[in-house]
Amino acid sequence: MQNKLKLFMIFFMVGMISGPVPLYAADATANDVENAIATDAEITEDDVAAELEAANADAVAAYDMDGSLFQQITTLEQEKVLMELEKERAQLDLELDRLAAEKIKLHMEIDTLSGRAEQQQQELENAQAELEAEAARLEREKEQLAAQTEELKSGAENKTKSSSSSTDETESKINFGEKYRLINVVGAGSQLQATIEDLDTGQNKTISVGKVVDGYTVKSISLDEGIVFADGTDTQTLNITKSK
Repeated sequence: MQNKLKLFMIFFMVGMISGPVPLYAADATANDVENAIATDAEITEDDVAAELEAANADAVAAYDMDGSLFQQITTLEQEKVLMELEKERAQLDLELDRLAAEKIKLHMEIDTLSGRAEQQQQELENAQAELEAEAARLEREKEQLAAQTEELKSGAENKTKSSSSSTDETESKINFGEKYRLINVVGAGSQLQATIEDLDTGQNKTISVGKVVDGYTVKSISLDEGIVFADGTDTQTLNITKSK
């Protein structure tokens, strides 16, 4: 009886695993069970295990995945994973497009900054050149001003010297008609002598031709022309009519 229960459990488990079996298969199984019971030699546990293993192998080989719940779940999971992957790929595409746009924008900004830098560099060079030119012009004007100042200073000194020299010469030259008075002329021929009076001191001087009086040389003495004094550049005459 125990062996019959074991055999029945084997066929029951095979039926649970493999699903419904055709009626003829069930009938055949029942007949086999009855035949096994009728012709029962003793069924051992090893026989039961062998039968169970063979039934499991047959059930696995005969199991059809198409349309099963497991297949549906697997398909849904695969579709879900594919959708997630597609979503992530779309997000990556957006990120790549954004990065490409940022890259283009960055290159444009770099080009703009480079152009501005070159322009500013050129402006700085132009400004520096203008400053250098202005500095050179100011330096030339400074040199010209210094030369003019030196020239004016030299001219002023020369003028001062000339004025001083002229003043000295003017002061050194005297007016015989105002300083002296002819008193008389005595002698004859080349031996004439004249007597003059210094109006400032009241002293009398006797002079003859060739004598020097106040830097002037007596050139001639005559009764008609009086006394002629000369210093090389100036000639003065002192006579009785012009004397005081």
